[in-house]
Amino acid sequence: MSNLWGHWKNRRHYLFSTCLSLYKKHEKKWRYLIAGAINTTFGLIIYPALYLILEPLGVNYLHVLLISQAIGISFAFVSHKYFVFKTIGHIKREYSKFLSFHLVYLGLNLVILPYMVTSWKFNPMVAQTLFAVAVIVTSYFWHNRITFKSLEKRPYE
Repeated sequence: MSNLWGHWKNRRHYLFSTCLSLYKKHEKKWRYLIAGAINTTFGLIIYPALYLILEPLGVNYLHVLLISQAIGISFAFVSHKYFVFKTIGHIKREYSKFLSFHLVYLGLNLVILPYMVTSWKFNPMVAQTLFAVAVIVTSYFWHNRITFKSLEKRPYE
């Protein structure tokens, strides 16, 4: 029986060390996934919340989109800069690159969202949720290779 316990301990240790090794090897990607989950949750909450508050006041769903995007982009920039990529300085340069990526998507969003709502009869909240998937998939590559590339890292990274 003690041999079985020793075997289990070794396999558990191997599994733990493998997971730890994978985490260390891909630490930035894990941080991106965590920040992405937080940013996505924030973004998925902010649009419907603002829509439910502002639509009864007569604010068009596209104006709600603009407001929610401004808030969401700024929130995401902070999490990417300080948590994921851990860069120091260069705020204006990084924010302009970060913003350019999101403005392109915002332009596409302003075309695609009304099309989905009017032509395909999607609920604006559902359509916006579906559109967010494209942003999630492509943003890591853009920000890793363009926005935060070749900048100084914090000393503790």
